[in-house]
Amino acid sequence: MKKSAFLMFGVVGMCLLSSIARADQLQDIKARKTLVCGVLGDSVPLGFQDPATRQTVGLDVDICKQIAKDIGVNAEIRPISVDARIASLQTGRVDVVLAALGYTRERAKQIDFSSAYYQMPIKILVQKDSDITKFSQFSGKSVSALRGSTPELYARQQLSGATVMTFDDAPSTFLALMQNKVQGMAMSEPAAMRFANRSAGKTRFLDESLHFEPNCVGVKKGEAGLLSAVNNSLAGMEKSGQLQAIWDKWYGPGTEYKMVREKKLTPLAEFQ
Repeated sequence: MKKSAFLMFGVVGMCLLSSIARADQLQDIKARKTLVCGVLGDSVPLGFQDPATRQTVGLDVDICKQIAKDIGVNAEIRPISVDARIASLQTGRVDVVLAALGYTRERAKQIDFSSAYYQMPIKILVQKDSDITKFSQFSGKSVSALRGSTPELYARQQLSGATVMTFDDAPSTFLALMQNKVQGMAMSEPAAMRFANRSAGKTRFLDESLHFEPNCVGVKKGEAGLLSAVNNSLAGMEKSGQLQAIWDKWYGPGTEYKMVREKKLTPLAEFQ
């Protein structure tokens, strides 16, 4: 009996130690003095390669660097693809993901999310001479979207009867529209606006929005300490005006987007 009890306590102790080890990512980050941030590498202005410096820059890069600074470590910027975002967190390839990562209940079963630091409408871009003016006209037609993105998810949900063709990068998604391989492109408005501005007036947005997407920082499931540190950093940036300044730098009046940041930092609870 004593031997069984001893073994039982041993098993419980090992489980507790294992749980503590799994939930200590923040301490690991501090020990190595580096926060590895997964960002997009081909999405202006969120994360892209600066032609002059060959460095990855963008709104999400700036926010990641400030989070790292608030934690007290350096930031390592690691470009990842849209469809690799969740897997990169789960396998430990990155510590956090800031890569147009929209919150969904399905994704929340796999990873944890911070507060939403910006929210974007997901729009449909069509060619200017298209006869499509509303979502209901997409039945029997095709729409392009980034593979693994929330625009893909909501296009499948809301465009009844439409075929959704997915691509690995944003330029290919847009090229499919311009080459008439699809009749519409689903993408967040600012990302799509960049392509619309470069189409020389050959495209236009539909008035409807597929979704108003809360974009968050992704953290590996169960890492409460790291998630708290990220949320505290975002709250500090909002309070100091830094989040607004970063937004204005990349999306504001002095940019090609000229977008107003309508929604401030929003707790995740409001979307659950």
